[in-house]
Amino acid sequence: MTHTTPGFVCAHHHLYSSLARGMPAPPLPTTDFISILENVWWRLDAALDLDMIYWSAALGASEALASGTTCIIDHHESPNAIEGSLATIAKACRDVGVRVNTCYGVTDRWSDTGQLSPSVSPSTKMSSAARRGLDECHSFIKSGGDAMIGVHAAFTCGDETLHAAADLAKSLTVGVHIHVAEGIDDISAGERLEGLAQDNWLLVHGVHLDRQLLGRLVHNPRSNMINAVGYARPAHKPNTILLGTDGIGANMMEEARLAYARLREDDVSQTPETVAQWLTNGYELFPNAKQDTVVWSYEHMENPWHTAFTTHMQPISVDVDGERVYEDGNFLKIDIQEIRRKANEQALRLFERLEA
Repeated sequence: MTHTTPGFVCAHHHLYSSLARGMPAPPLPTTDFISILENVWWRLDAALDLDMIYWSAALGASEALASGTTCIIDHHESPNAIEGSLATIAKACRDVGVRVNTCYGVTDRWSDTGQLSPSVSPSTKMSSAARRGLDECHSFIKSGGDAMIGVHAAFTCGDETLHAAADLAKSLTVGVHIHVAEGIDDISAGERLEGLAQDNWLLVHGVHLDRQLLGRLVHNPRSNMINAVGYARPAHKPNTILLGTDGIGANMMEEARLAYARLREDDVSQTPETVAQWLTNGYELFPNAKQDTVVWSYEHMENPWHTAFTTHMQPISVDVDGERVYEDGNFLKIDIQEIRRKANEQALRLFERLEA
């Protein structure tokens, strides 16, 4: 027996993370969230080029499709390959057959000399990299691209950059996609974004958010656990809650099961319907996903009490915008073996740069 659903929406992804699997160990121990960022992700961001960006996005998009996810909201950073990065991601997803809304995440943590700044404060002036990132968002959107204005996080941006991002988003009638109070180091995010955030903003994590902000909140349970930043208690937040993966694939049924387990651990009275609603809320950002169809190998996909406790549910076929793009384990628009081969080649190039 089978069951048909719309495509799923991954409300927060970092597609370039698909190249991070098996990357060399960081040069220094990672003992807290900041050291994870400095020794892993910020080093990786700085090593990316456009070839790496394309093949990582193609691999990530194909893995999303194979798990029934047809829409991805991506947050990208590559300080040494800013210009053209968003169009590259969009092309990779289009080639695979996945819808994507992307952004370039601006930050002032990179100095104008290309070095990691020792500290960023509210009074920090906008860096040239941040200005170029805003320009990349602006030009991509003006050319017809589907995107938001990206900001890494309040704690890595001065007020000038935060306000410039908010102003640009308003002028283009799009939202801002920003990590908010993910770790304790960003505890002041609520205070700095209060009065700036709008209803169309996408607030990611919110683990240590100490006040209500306008916008939708994206819960990333697996990432929060891996980075040991704490539990966001999303069921207690007044915002509309969505589900993301923070770059750890785009299997939304798997993420939803984990989200329910973590929710239930926090409050044993909670039921799977709560997480099912978080998953459904993704259609507010990507209503076109409702036009996509996924035929599943499991007949009870509409019942959260089934899906919360059932593994190995597989898509049989996926149609995006009326076009069959996946069927019986086969990708119909791309050569998946070529994508895996090319992505592996780019991962090895990336690892060489990290070890240099």
